[in-house]
Amino acid sequence: MKAKFCLKLKLSLMMASLLAMTALSFGQAGTDVKTAADDTGHATKKAAVATGHATKKAAVKTGDATETAAKDTGKATEKAADKTGDATKTAAKDTGKGVKKVGHGVKKGAEKTGDEMK
Repeated sequence: MKAKFCLKLKLSLMMASLLAMTALSFGQAGTDVKTAADDTGHATKKAAVATGHATKKAAVKTGDATETAAKDTGKATEKAADKTGDATKTAAKDTGKGVKKVGHGVKKGAEKTGDEMK
């Protein structure tokens, strides 16, 4: 009977130590998971901050490029308008000269017609 008791006692102690080791290993796993989660959270925060800074820099550069392009476009438009104005002025002068010549020719023709009618 004593042998059975000792055997049961040994079996109970082994089971208890197995349960204790299991609990400890699960506790360690829980700590490892928490540490990994903390590390992931920290890395995610760093990545978000870095992304925010990069986005801000890109926005500033885009704004600067847009401003430069707008100024260049304005200058080009102004030059084109000046050239168009100059060309229109020249064309108007040339048209006026042509009309004047045609008017002079019409006047001469009318005078000749008037002379012949007399």
